[in-house]
Amino acid sequence: MQTPVSSIDHTLRGENENKFKLFRQGALAVTPLCVAVIPWGLLAGSFAVDIGLDIFQSQALSAIVFAGSAQLVATGLINAGAGLATILLTTLFITSRHLLYGLTMRNTISPLPLRWRLGLGFLLTDELFAVCGHHSPKTFNRWYALGAGLWFYICWNLASFAGIVAGKFIPNLDSLGLDFAIAATFIAIVIPTIKNIAVLISILVAMVLSVTLQAFEVEGGLMIASLAAMIAGYSYDKMFGKRQQETGDNA
Repeated sequence: MQTPVSSIDHTLRGENENKFKLFRQGALAVTPLCVAVIPWGLLAGSFAVDIGLDIFQSQALSAIVFAGSAQLVATGLINAGAGLATILLTTLFITSRHLLYGLTMRNTISPLPLRWRLGLGFLLTDELFAVCGHHSPKTFNRWYALGAGLWFYICWNLASFAGIVAGKFIPNLDSLGLDFAIAATFIAIVIPTIKNIAVLISILVAMVLSVTLQAFEVEGGLMIASLAAMIAGYSYDKMFGKRQQETGDNA
């Protein structure tokens, strides 16, 4: 017969094993996206070195900013001699989608303690949202999300560090076509989310409009395309989504 102390130890050990299992499952779930983002990290690290940042500053971009597209744009603006206000405002617009991610996951994360909200908020990237954003409050697990977010953070920083080192020995690394990894990563994230016509319309509007505005060199074209896509998808859902739902219920 077990003593109360040994019983408690056994229970705690079981809980810790379950937490580690969920943590590992989250890390495994995000691993394909970690692999896809390696060229992107190489590009971000090498570009930071190319514009004159030292190794510590280059790595700090990935460790602190932790936003691939924002890092690339910020380093480009630094190289062009842009002011601090311009850099901050531009990166704010680029990363504004994370506000939508946060609002979407608010019901699942808000009940957690502050340290968990802050930690998962920092780790909330496109990739973490792709893995956990569809979870309901009942299916969401903090340890699973932590495993996915933290493992992606580690992989991103390792890829960036490899790019920093490679940038010292391989000149013009950005000319090797690694920037295609940016498009490939977002394609991998977006395609599984196409589950209804409203989402499909949003994606098509964003794709066509962003390419068109880029061809005509319209400033802020990406933001315009993003807003137009959201409005188009929302409008379709309001106009036809409820009607389709009612038709399905009556069938």
